[in-house]
Amino acid sequence: MTTTRFAPSPTGYLHIGNLRAALFNYAIARQQGGEFILRIDDTDGERSKEEYVDGIKADLEWLGLTWDRIERQSARMDQYAAAKARLIEMGRLYECFETPTELDLKRKKQLNMGKPPVYDRAALALGEAEKDALRADRGSHWRFKLDLERINWTDGILGDLSIDAASVSDPVLFKNDGQILYTLASVVDDTEFGITDVVRGSDHVTNTATQIQMITALGGTVPRFAHHSLLTGPQGEALSKRLGTLALRDLRAKGVAPMAILSLMARLGSSDPVELRETVAEVVDGFDIAKFGSAPTKFDADDLGPLSARWLAARPYADVADDIAALGVPADHAEAFWAVVHDNIDTVDDMAPWWDLFQNGTPAKVADEDAEFVAQALELLGEPPYTATTWAEWTGAVKDATGRKGKGLFMPLRRAVTGRDRGPEMAEVMPLLQVKPRI
Repeated sequence: MTTTRFAPSPTGYLHIGNLRAALFNYAIARQQGGEFILRIDDTDGERSKEEYVDGIKADLEWLGLTWDRIERQSARMDQYAAAKARLIEMGRLYECFETPTELDLKRKKQLNMGKPPVYDRAALALGEAEKDALRADRGSHWRFKLDLERINWTDGILGDLSIDAASVSDPVLFKNDGQILYTLASVVDDTEFGITDVVRGSDHVTNTATQIQMITALGGTVPRFAHHSLLTGPQGEALSKRLGTLALRDLRAKGVAPMAILSLMARLGSSDPVELRETVAEVVDGFDIAKFGSAPTKFDADDLGPLSARWLAARPYADVADDIAALGVPADHAEAFWAVVHDNIDTVDDMAPWWDLFQNGTPAKVADEDAEFVAQALELLGEPPYTATTWAEWTGAVKDATGRKGKGLFMPLRRAVTGRDRGPEMAEVMPLLQVKPRI
């Protein structure tokens, strides 16, 4: 059975970059009728917060990406301890004693000599007495001993990959304070949960190579790996500096439609054009990881507005009835209100200014050269309620009284009534006005 996972760390809120891994893994599982696991990587007790766990769940539920089960790494410390003991017994995990400063000096020396900054395995040469003395003085950390051979795999996006383990430092799996790091915890979980497919960012490629050796050492089955490209800004700039403004919770607060986000992210960076989908199931059906490329993917948050507007415009009244009622729109005006505004908003929140206009009026937008004309025209308009024929009757009367016609007639009156240069058909607007326009 196909089994995938999305494994966020609860050290912050989900952002548009995280979403790619969540969506891709979700789509693969659902296409195959498999299992999608939400794994909370919360081994960092100091930085992990429960509010972020709740936020991750809320964001995924808002998008419609439901999981089959949830796992938390903080509840699996015994399994990691058992894996540590097995690796030590196998001679694949060894204790090291260098301080961060000493490691930094080693790296600088290697770079100055034109060598790759790879850990020199000096700790393997220490005797037991030396280890005891260092352990008492400064504590220790633990590294996985790589087999110094080429690590090969076929990536679902990047194709055939090969990394020489000799060019990579033995990865640290346990810190000086005993905290287990992501590298081993992820391997143990992926192995024990039977994860068959892992999709994540291309910044994990080297990490994947070392994890393949760890999975093999622990007797697990290596999943199929695929590494998607990283997102950049619209000009190719690093997106990481803007992620704070691209949290999913902030996009939701702005009224961006979930299907706009999913439709864009399911195709962005692939050879297929972006197509607005109606349901999560349609997004899943149209997803093909083989069509994604390795080049950095440009993301522009402004692309979400038109997609969100198109999705919203296609909603039937029943889907937004509660939102309209919450604005205070009378029931006998509600459906007409939606019919008027649905093509003129980007988000649900954009309805509020329109109802305020209809209920309370708005400052007229009148050019100096039109001031006298508009004042005369408004004298020819009676008090509400207005009907579907009011606009035609009023503009006809103004035309007869002033001689104006065409754009010179209609545009100043639209601006006087709505304060806008464009918008819905005025014949449909007039019956919704609760007050007479005034300059």
